[in-house]
Amino acid sequence: MANRVVITGMGVVAPNGVGLAPFLEAIRAGRSGITHHPLLEKLQFSCQIAGTPVLSDALIANYFSELELRNFNSSGIMYGVIAAMDAWKDAGLNIEQSGEPDWDSGTIFGSGTTGVDKFREAIYKIDDLQTRRLGSNVVAQTMASGISAYIGGKLGLGNQVSSNSSACTTGTESILMAYERIKSGQATRMLAGSTSDSGPYIWAGFDAMKVCTFKHNETPESGSRPMSASASGFVPGSGAGAFVLESLESALSRGAGIYAEILGGNLNSGGQRGTGTMTAPNAMAVQRCIRTAIQNAGIQASDIDFINGHLTATSKDSLEIQNWCEALQRSGENFPFINSLKSMVGHCLSAAGSIECVASLLQMQHDFIAPNLNCEDLNPEITALISSSRIPQKASPHPIRILAKASFGFGDVNACIIFKKHIST
Repeated sequence: MANRVVITGMGVVAPNGVGLAPFLEAIRAGRSGITHHPLLEKLQFSCQIAGTPVLSDALIANYFSELELRNFNSSGIMYGVIAAMDAWKDAGLNIEQSGEPDWDSGTIFGSGTTGVDKFREAIYKIDDLQTRRLGSNVVAQTMASGISAYIGGKLGLGNQVSSNSSACTTGTESILMAYERIKSGQATRMLAGSTSDSGPYIWAGFDAMKVCTFKHNETPESGSRPMSASASGFVPGSGAGAFVLESLESALSRGAGIYAEILGGNLNSGGQRGTGTMTAPNAMAVQRCIRTAIQNAGIQASDIDFINGHLTATSKDSLEIQNWCEALQRSGENFPFINSLKSMVGHCLSAAGSIECVASLLQMQHDFIAPNLNCEDLNPEITALISSSRIPQKASPHPIRILAKASFGFGDVNACIIFKKHIST
């Protein structure tokens, strides 16, 4: 029989809160983490606002030794390690410093591009004929699997240790991949999540594509406007989210707290055919992904109480709502409540899915729906499909039994995961 899989730990490094308690407070209060960045203005970016986590030296020192921080220059790895170690501790698991690896535990922790600042630093040294002065940590900080390698070493993981990368779908995909490994009995627990670097070298390409807003450089907190008629592009963000996934049997045997059970999900691609391109979703594939996730979860579309959407504050928001309506065969007042964390933190790119899943599960745990900011002027194409009452603009108490979270990424790739609230008996 397949193992049932539950979430027993979470960690988050987000623009509006580092750690579960500050992050919960921020999303409940509708507090934005988007600020003006003088460096982006100096570099003549069109979008000069972004969401970046605030980390003190004292906090960083709790996770990295002085030796590890020497010549360290990868914000994505830093965010990911902090979120991962917090999730591990939140699950009530110990970090053993000696003995054999933990053969039953592994990690699938994803990223888009990490270590860009380290790459830049190395490139200048190479061009200045200083290759021998690069140091010994350039490779570890710039390789695609750097984040999972760091986490694996920190926690002594002996099961699968690898990184995934699927653009904005990365975080949700990592959870589903870890879920399948535990479900099939190949691991007892897996640490899943994703991270994204901060900075102009990550965000410049999006600015050049003109998919980021340029209208709110003086009013950063109002810049990210999912589902708004005046949305003018996304606000870049960064951070990390992490989860400890565990077999239900293991979690119960050690008396672990359980946030939710993963009922199932689906990953697919539109193949960049039909309406799908490198940057635009194939609507047929999106709907198929959602429907298959529901089927794999063994539920009915009518069972879903709440959706945390991808909803980036671009022209594709109304298409996403239309795809949900088609996939669920629900509309108007019958549509589930829906929100977008991006209104508070921006689009955290490869970290988006994991940070947004943390927010979703906190809402489920505490029985509330976080507000959608900056959509007082709801897009009429959206309100023609679903009632405005389904898009709360203030935090509202509401029990959530089953939630759906979806992420859609460049390359026409899709992920949808279904969580169920765990009721202890």
